Amino acid sequence: MGDSSDSVSVDMEGIAFGGKEHLIKTCHGSVSVAVFGDQDKPALVTYPDLSLNHVSCFQGLLFCPEACSLLLHNFCIYHISPPGHELGAAEISPDNPVLSADDLADQIADVLNYFGLGAVMCLGVTAGAYILTLFAMKYRPRVLGLILVSPLCKEPSWTEWLYNKVMSNLLYFYGMCGVVKELLLKRYFSKEVRGNAQVLESDIVQSCRRSLEERRSSNVWRFLEAINGRPDITEGLGKLQCRSLIFVGDNSPFHSEALHMISNLDSRYSALVEVQACGSMVTEEQPHAMLIPLEYFLMGFGLYRPSKLSVSPRSPLSPSCIAPELLSPESMGLKLKPIKTRISLEV
Repeated sequence: MGDSSDSVSVDMEGIAFGGKEHLIKTCHGSVSVAVFGDQDKPALVTYPDLSLNHVSCFQGLLFCPEACSLLLHNFCIYHISPPGHELGAAEISPDNPVLSADDLADQIADVLNYFGLGAVMCLGVTAGAYILTLFAMKYRPRVLGLILVSPLCKEPSWTEWLYNKVMSNLLYFYGMCGVVKELLLKRYFSKEVRGNAQVLESDIVQSCRRSLEERRSSNVWRFLEAINGRPDITEGLGKLQCRSLIFVGDNSPFHSEALHMISNLDSRYSALVEVQACGSMVTEEQPHAMLIPLEYFLMGFGLYRPSKLSVSPRSPLSPSCIAPELLSPESMGLKLKPIKTRISLEV
């Protein structure tokens, strides 16, 4: 990456598959962290959803040149993988205890200590968003801001618990079988990109399907058990003082969970962006929809993209599609109001 304040040269292959991998011993076992960028810069910590890692969960966002330049110009990115989810991971020994969500949050603190990091920015997707939110509650001084994609905050509903239990049993007895893959893809993506009998599934779904084949089913089972046993953290949301930006696809199975979360966060420091025709994993399905809200959110921290703002024609968002609240000076300073990307057509 160049040092010029006017432009950033990005090696896209290096972003997805390069970086330096660290295997860090924590109080709850080892965890893999892939580091990208200049470690003298502020830290952005990421955490993916169930059965994913930084390549399968965040490469869509980082392959978007505008978003990549924005993030790498301002941050060194620390991609934390759930235990046993990193590329080429070995099977975790059956003798090792199954970790709880609390244990996974504590691992993040150990990772920050290992790298000598203070307060960090956090970016998480669904299960990863829950772990990072829990971390922010337990270690408030260590979190500058939360960027959450289709987040969880309540304990599983009976429907989700049963859904996860079926998937857990399949993983335990049959491994990463076809049914489990379909359940996971339904969790991540909208039906528009998953395809049907008449329409082929999209490239991003095919790529994700291939990545699922590389996961160790027993390791995925462990993370699923932690998430399915998660406690409700709603009561603690109002006490968070860090700024929060939530993205959720309006076709996400966790859409109502995101609405519940934003309603319990301090409205002075939080904002909601609903992305139309999108599933849970906005970072892969519609990463361009994240660009403009991210830019304005980071402006509140004095962080900017080094080149002039340009809106991709592929993005469902444009300045005219964003609620005025997000573009106000208030939103670029200490206050972010809950907003939606949709425009009401009522007169």
